[in-house]
Order: sequence, then C-alpha cells, then structure tokens
Amino acid sequence: MIKLLANDGIDPVGKQMLEQAGFIVDTNYIPQEELPEKLQNYDAITVRSATKVRKALIDACPNLKLIGRGGVGVDNIDVEYAKEKGVAVHNTPAASSASVAELVFAHLFTGVRFLADSNRKMPVDGASQFNDLKKAYAKGIELRGKTIGILGFGRIGREVAKIAYGVGMEVLAFDPYSAVNELELVLGGGVTVKVPVKYVSKEDLIAKSDFISIHTPFSDKPIIGAEDFAAMKKGAGLVNCSRGGTVDEDALLEALNSGKLSFAGLDVFDNEPTPRTDLLQHPKVSLTPHIGASTNEAQERIGVELATLIINHFKQIA
Repeated sequence: MIKLLANDGIDPVGKQMLEQAGFIVDTNYIPQEELPEKLQNYDAITVRSATKVRKALIDACPNLKLIGRGGVGVDNIDVEYAKEKGVAVHNTPAASSASVAELVFAHLFTGVRFLADSNRKMPVDGASQFNDLKKAYAKGIELRGKTIGILGFGRIGREVAKIAYGVGMEVLAFDPYSAVNELELVLGGGVTVKVPVKYVSKEDLIAKSDFISIHTPFSDKPIIGAEDFAAMKKGAGLVNCSRGGTVDEDALLEALNSGKLSFAGLDVFDNEPTPRTDLLQHPKVSLTPHIGASTNEAQERIGVELATLIINHFKQIA
C-alpha cells in the first residue's frame, strides 16, 4: 500500500479520491528540518509553496517515488535532479489560473479607486473628515479603454487577458515562448468569439501599458527593475501575483514615492513570510499574503487534478 504525505495539505475531495484508490494519505504537517528522517516512511509527498524538496532531501529519501506540487510553479522543487534519481514530479498548472487572474483584477480595481488606502482610513470621525476623504479619492480612473501589458502569457496570463477583454481593455502580451495566437472568449448565452493576441517586445509593453501584470516563472534576478520603472508611463500601475523576486522592491518603492508609479498590487514578496515593513505600510500598495490560488474552487480543482495524476502514475508503474 502506497503512503503519501500531503505536507502542505490537500483538498478533501482529492484526499478522498486517493484513499478510495487504496492510498494512505497523511495530512499532518512535518517541519522542514524533520523531513529527512520522517519522509523515510512515505512513498510520495505533495507540497504547495511552503515545503521545499531540494537535492539534499531527495538524497536522504531514496524511498521517494513521486513529488506532487499543488500549484503552478515548481521552484521549491529540484525537478531535474529528482527526475535523474527516478523520482516523478507532477504539478497542476491549469487548476488555479482563473483564481489568480481574478486576484489580479481585485488589485487593479483596488489601485484605480484607492480602496486599500481608503479602507485604512475609514471609518472616520465626523463629516469634515468624511468629506476630506471624499475629495482625496475623487480622482479615480476606469479600467475600460486602458491598456494592460501582460508579462508572461502562459495559462494565468491568458486568463488575465480574457478578463481584461471583458472589462473593455486593450491587451499587450510579451512571451517569447508562447505560441498562442488567439483567445476564445465565452459571452452570454454560450456565444464564443475569438480575439487575436497582440504580442510586442518587453520594451514596447513597458512603455505603452497603463497597467502591467507579471506572470513569469521564478527568476534569479528581477524581471522589473529601475530601468523598467523609468521607461513606464507616468502614473502606471503594477500588479505582481507571480513570484517574489521578480520585481526589484527597492526600485518599486522609489517609483511609488516619486509618483512615477501610481500604485502596486502585490501578492508575492522577496522575503516571505516576512515582507519588508516599508512595503507593507505604503499607502499606494494593496497587499495580499500569497493567496492567488487560495479559493475553494481552485483548491478543489488542484486536489482533483493532483490526485488523478498520482493515481495514474502509480497505476502505470504497478
């Protein structure tokens, strides 16, 4: 019987699927430092973003046959090394795309209508303060008719584009690896229309976009730095629901403080789970604690997809 450790949890539906297929599923969290010893008792492990499965852990657990990642990125797993050691690696790239895309627009709407800062300052004491705030937040803008630049046009980037088209925005995309030339939009009554994708260079995207949303894989160095902020439109907005480290946070704060950037929406940070205080307290930043995929619907889809991949894998090698 195959024993699986779901160290960062798994949706109950996925757990039930695995158990019905004959797996023993343990959802009790084991701290990272205890994994080299305790993972010896399992055939497989599933993780999200918290647990790391690096070379040393893989070497310490020759019993391990499979690593599952409930989510898109696998930067917390040494994938190639695992495969070299005969350990299968599976992730669920499609399951959370819609949830992340919706969070992007939550940050965009928050930014253009000053929701984060107004919520910090409401409720107010007295009509005069109320009226002062009303004046302070009277210069919001609409997303309709504006241009959003999407850096990285994978599954999540494409979902962001679909929402943007629905809002009435123009979409620019940069992704040297994408071969998707059109998107299918589902309208009311089940009617579908196809919209061509407009690809541009990274430089053109940064210069022409009113808002920029990042959807690139993990990178050893920032994708957006000081030179990029300097090239943006004055008053542009930036949303990062991708990976911490993709934006130079020093340069971001400078752009916000100078007025070059009107707002930023951040779901990911350099130093998770302890982001820098000056970023957390900035009046022009809306914040979420890495919850892009954290909806009930996405977690169920992730659990089902991951369970299906795991069950099929062990069937094939049985």
